[in-house]
Amino acid sequence: MSTTTIPEEYKITELIEQKEYLVGGDLKKWDGATTEVFSTISSTEEYKPTLLGSIPDMGEEEALDALNAALKAYDQGQGAWPTMRVKERIDCMEKFVEKMITKRDEVVKLLMWEIGKSLPDSEKEFDRTVIYIKDTIEDYKQLDRDAAKFQKNDGVYAHIRRGPLGVVLCLGPYNYPLNETFALLIPAIIMGNTTIFKPAKHGVLLITPLLEAFQSSFPNGVVNIIFGRGRAVASPIMKTGKVDVLALIGNSKSANALQEQHPKSNRLRLVLGLEAKNPAIILPDADLDLTIDECIAGTLSFNGQRCTALKVVYVHESIADEFNKRFAKRVDELKFGNPWDNGAKLTPLPEPNKPAYIQELIDDAKAKGASILNKKGGKTTDNYIWPAVLYPVSKDMRVYQEEQFGPVVPVVSFSNIEEPLDDMAASNYGQQVSLFGKDVYTLAPLIDTLVNLVCRVNLNSSCQRGPDVYPFTGRKDSAQATLSVHDALRSFSVRTFVASKDNDINNEIIEQLLETRLSNFISTDYIL
Repeated sequence: MSTTTIPEEYKITELIEQKEYLVGGDLKKWDGATTEVFSTISSTEEYKPTLLGSIPDMGEEEALDALNAALKAYDQGQGAWPTMRVKERIDCMEKFVEKMITKRDEVVKLLMWEIGKSLPDSEKEFDRTVIYIKDTIEDYKQLDRDAAKFQKNDGVYAHIRRGPLGVVLCLGPYNYPLNETFALLIPAIIMGNTTIFKPAKHGVLLITPLLEAFQSSFPNGVVNIIFGRGRAVASPIMKTGKVDVLALIGNSKSANALQEQHPKSNRLRLVLGLEAKNPAIILPDADLDLTIDECIAGTLSFNGQRCTALKVVYVHESIADEFNKRFAKRVDELKFGNPWDNGAKLTPLPEPNKPAYIQELIDDAKAKGASILNKKGGKTTDNYIWPAVLYPVSKDMRVYQEEQFGPVVPVVSFSNIEEPLDDMAASNYGQQVSLFGKDVYTLAPLIDTLVNLVCRVNLNSSCQRGPDVYPFTGRKDSAQATLSVHDALRSFSVRTFVASKDNDINNEIIEQLLETRLSNFISTDYIL
């Protein structure tokens, strides 16, 4: 692909040699080993991965340095940040988001190059993250307003608020390296916790334009950002037992491995967004035009690299042939191109080994009786493999068992609705389902069952995370705790309160505390 096809504003004109990291309020210089960061998008006529820059390859010493900075800032709950007035914490977050907005173009450009996300989706990820932060601020204000009062029961007054948990280790995913990472980091910070954040392997350079914003918006040690492999930096931190919360969006193997390294796992709060194998269930009376539109979006938005993607499609045998024919044709009509190409729906895969993995799934399925229904399915280039629609898929195939996290669509036919329901019940995952049909007498009992197998039932629509005000969670191996604007504030905090028996001495003390405003906790101030 010729460099002339790359718009001038999106060309890589200079490498980003990231030589700074944020610990204890200082942007520290890094002189040690580095790891080169490549994009699978080529910027030359003959295909060649594009070098974007480099990041520090840190180890145990730097990891423990960041942990100690977070511990010092928290100071056993006595630090400036955890004891700060809510209004002051909000001021810091508002200052951060204002600075973040000025980096939009840089972050969007790096989203495209680093993970191959299309321009509209990259812009949407940035803008959605800004909205998420602003919504979090507003929700936190409401949370504080609701707590600005005293309750009385059985002769005891109580002033109940939510308090921080301590030190949070935050690890985000590569597919939404800004949005999903910040959906962990922002509520953790604003609730008064101190944090250590390690960006994902892909989508790491796009954090670097925001380092100064973090450094200048929050007190020293509240946000610490380090770089390196998870094993090299996250493991030493967990082994100390000094982390109070593990906030991770990734896979259950990583979560389990890190959790097991904590010597007192009973003390460890987990906020996890993990893998899923979300199914679509297409009933005989489904509107096929609508269903195919939604299934295209559900299976192949961002090449299927989403935990909320539709990763297996169950279609009733009476309409399977018609669905398969039309769906396969639509898949082949999708446009492949670079992220900035107008109308590109399929873009280069950020993981160099992903096409080979998808090919393994295809070969295994074909060997066990499946066919590729679309003409382009499985065609491979240097940085892509065309989505293959596989049918009929059986339970012994790897593409049925594994979360493919890429462009391949397994289709399973069923004659009895109990078949997909039993499969979902037996699955290790339980995040979402898409249910397509119109007859309410059929849908009603199905909905009543499905809500107990997953946490979100999407009626005639593809699975998704948003809007961010709605609960985002899962059952079994798919999640622990709930992430949404409202719920995340609660996931990163605990209810804590001051109680006083109703007598003259206590009542006078409480009145004086309110009048003098000496306590940041005991307050009935109303934040506008």
